[in-house]
Amino acid sequence: MASIRSGRLGQPPHFAHTLPMHAALKLINHRFQQPDPGATGTPGVAAPPVSMVSQQPGTTPLVLDSPHSGTFYPHDFGAVCDLPTLRRAEDTHVEKIYAFAPALGVAWVEAHFPRIYPDANRDTTELDTTLLDGEWTDPISTDPKVLSKVRLGKGLIWKFTDEGEPIYNRLLSVAEVRARIDRCWRPYHGAVAQAIDAAHARHGYSIHINCHSMPAVAASHATEFPGMVHADFVVGDRDGSTASPALSALICEHLRGCGYSVEYNHPYKGVELVRRYGNPAQHRHSIQVEINRKLYMDETTLEQHPEGMARLQADLQALVHKLLVTDPR
Repeated sequence: MASIRSGRLGQPPHFAHTLPMHAALKLINHRFQQPDPGATGTPGVAAPPVSMVSQQPGTTPLVLDSPHSGTFYPHDFGAVCDLPTLRRAEDTHVEKIYAFAPALGVAWVEAHFPRIYPDANRDTTELDTTLLDGEWTDPISTDPKVLSKVRLGKGLIWKFTDEGEPIYNRLLSVAEVRARIDRCWRPYHGAVAQAIDAAHARHGYSIHINCHSMPAVAASHATEFPGMVHADFVVGDRDGSTASPALSALICEHLRGCGYSVEYNHPYKGVELVRRYGNPAQHRHSIQVEINRKLYMDETTLEQHPEGMARLQADLQALVHKLLVTDPR
């Protein structure tokens, strides 16, 4: 395996152009001023975003995406659960944690739709067809590992909350599921693929960080490890198949050096977004990073912990600077 070449930490390379300061401040302010939909009462009452996906182009080899922090619940969701219950599935505030990234020339992609509407971190073949009122004629996965997630209710369209509560008291039409894929899933993947392709074309390699958060303790229907007390961070590269293990080790070592507990590929190895876009043999590296929500928020009220948020942002900004001067070829 080729060794990782790195410049000095904190010294951005010549390609790390930044946005004008007024644009960066405007973007960061926009992120922090986004209204929480929990304050609006019920799904669908907030004004819809212009697009279900936002993207900021980059100038560096680094691409960050947040597929699960979306807070706009479309009017056609038709869920039986109330909004506070639905919101427990969100990777709440992840887009705020990384709000600094675009000003550093890092490409950014963000979903505005909730992960349970369709989950952008699942393939379209990972669909529980028992949710549907008609025949699904597209391919369906037969992979046992994929099916284990589907049985938990965590396929492309979620069937159950992390606590095992049914999300629907009705069957979904085939047409509405296809509409969700076309409106949300395809644009999201198109934006991520475009950002990674552009970074790779500019620099001959790309580093893609798939940004997530996780509860302090795994709920009964969240994973195959219910009740697990999570580390502060979990870094996943699907056992080295989506990124150079040396690059993943650099991330783990940085985070441990900041005083965090870190697990590698357990219990989360990374799912569709790193599987689909990671190909280290072609110098395309994709790594999933999970942050424990206890570090920056109250998991019941969803309120931010300002001190924890500030610490995370500082430590992750230092990590981004380190990645910007790291050539994994």
